[in-house]
Amino acid sequence: MKISGNEIKPGNIIDHQGRLWVAAKTQHTKPGKGGAYLQVELKAIPDGTKLNERFRSSETVERVFLEEKEYQFLFSEGDKFTFMDLETYEQVALEKDFIGDSYDFLKDNMVVMLALHEGTPITVQLPETLVMEIAEADPVVKGQTASSSYKPAVLENGRRIMVPPHIEAGTKVVVNTADGTYAEKAK
Repeated sequence: MKISGNEIKPGNIIDHQGRLWVAAKTQHTKPGKGGAYLQVELKAIPDGTKLNERFRSSETVERVFLEEKEYQFLFSEGDKFTFMDLETYEQVALEKDFIGDSYDFLKDNMVVMLALHEGTPITVQLPETLVMEIAEADPVVKGQTASSSYKPAVLENGRRIMVPPHIEAGTKVVVNTADGTYAEKAK
């Protein structure tokens, strides 16, 4: 679908220079001389290369819509992670780099969303939050206040995070998978 260059919004996926790009940031600019334009920071899919581009309202770009399907994580073997389509039972193996930093949050049988373009996986989206157990937590330093201080802890998957002082080893916490940060104590 063709859209005007000034209609690009963050999160849109466009076909530009023969590659797929996701718009990370956009900013409308009206210089003193000349016409207005939209400054767009683009990230290449899937390698993450960045490109800053200016689009005028007279230009058109091809907006790409991706098919989203649920896949189940089956297993990992070295740097390859295997997922199964829940409808067709077809399997696809993806590289660790493709999944990104959140690969260590994958658990057996976890359902994830794969965005596909013409049958080719483009992105993997894990659930926004997961409940995980704290494997180790540093002791509380006397005098710290709960509102402003955090201490280091290690999750069951080995990832280090910062948690409030009242969290101890064995406690279940909710973790944001996008950035690996503590959200709240699990109920």
